[in-house]
Amino acid sequence: MTQKKSKGNNKSAKQKKQIKREVIEILNDNRSKGMNYKQLSSKLGLQKEKERQKLLKIIEELYLDGYLREEKPGKYKSKLNVSEVEGYLHLLKQGFAFVDVEAFDEDVFIPPDKTKNALSGDKVKVKIIKSKKDKSKEGEVIEVLERHKTQYVGTLEVSDKFAFLIPDARDIDVDIFIPLKKLNNGASGQKVMAEINDWPEGAKSPYGEVKEILGEAGDHTTEMNAIIYEFNLPTDFPNEVLEEANATSEQIDPETIENRKDFREVTTFTIDPEDAKDYDDALSLQIFEDGTYEVGIHIADVTHYVQTGTKLDEEAFNRATSVYLVDRVIPMLPEKLSNKLCSLRPEEEKLSFSAVFHLDENANILNEWYGKTIIKSDKRFVYEDAQDLIEQEEGAFAEELKTLNHLAKVLRKHRFEEGAIAFETEEVKFLMDEEGKPFDIIKKVRK
Repeated sequence: MTQKKSKGNNKSAKQKKQIKREVIEILNDNRSKGMNYKQLSSKLGLQKEKERQKLLKIIEELYLDGYLREEKPGKYKSKLNVSEVEGYLHLLKQGFAFVDVEAFDEDVFIPPDKTKNALSGDKVKVKIIKSKKDKSKEGEVIEVLERHKTQYVGTLEVSDKFAFLIPDARDIDVDIFIPLKKLNNGASGQKVMAEINDWPEGAKSPYGEVKEILGEAGDHTTEMNAIIYEFNLPTDFPNEVLEEANATSEQIDPETIENRKDFREVTTFTIDPEDAKDYDDALSLQIFEDGTYEVGIHIADVTHYVQTGTKLDEEAFNRATSVYLVDRVIPMLPEKLSNKLCSLRPEEEKLSFSAVFHLDENANILNEWYGKTIIKSDKRFVYEDAQDLIEQEEGAFAEELKTLNHLAKVLRKHRFEEGAIAFETEEVKFLMDEEGKPFDIIKKVRK
């Protein structure tokens, strides 16, 4: 499974890319003399030793990638006429592409007839064929260095002499040729997963082999499995991850409670879609005699159970999020955590992290607090039931729901008065039969 980059890693990569470009620009502006890393550090304003050590590594990378030449030991000049570069290709549906080259300010444009046999995301070697004064460059792909992906899901079309896979993915603009001996019992109209194993010189399409038959195209279960394969979604947890999850205690020790703000006696509830499996956020409300309110927004404190560096932490990092398909959820965490310990189920004490606001009757914030809490939800509402109580104004928790609805509308009005923009989009909901298969789609109505 490919590990996902965190926001911190993305930021670091962007900074590194920017420094590479600045190094080349500085050396281009000082063509007559080479510069060492100390001189470059000074030009870049890098004063900390840690920053300078990073620069040393960047200079070494630029040298190894062919952007710099070493005039004297430790002294570098820019190669002004770099004719071949490496980068990642982004293919557009119009047929042309751009290659992201770390050391260039602008991406390299690749005409439709110069992409060779590269696919979107591939690491490629590009020959620069045109350079303009505005720094824009045009090139042609001369070699695919590394395939971004080789497995594709799609529908088979089989004839007497050959077969093709029509990929579902939008990032591949060609069909995959499947020799009949590589069908592996695949038949026309089936949804399969195939692997590219060759792309002969001059061939319009890559060659592949059927690796797995998913079922008949159009069948609900088949299409769900196709999505899972196409995006490489992990359906099972490794044993060591499950072992850690199962070893997690369901008991909350007194010391943990002592270090948290206690909301167990405060009116609290969750509001979720009818088909929600886990309840990860809750609302609490206290109405004071002076006409003010305390509103709490609580989310499950997953960090209490998932410690940094554990197998659970690594698996959650790789998955990044839970994935919600029409008929199932592929969770970020094992069920014991996602549906039990970290689900704010009614009448159960739960650890949470909270934002608590003290508001006046006009929803002005008088005070705010953020921190770790322990809560106990009184009830689980679905959207429709909560809306009915707000409109009917009677029943358990009707006053609390009506108050929260009033405060929400006042806050929304304030936001628009201060220039907020509402991007209204139509949301849809799938209606499912007893077997969990969708049979209708309806629009969600906001009230």
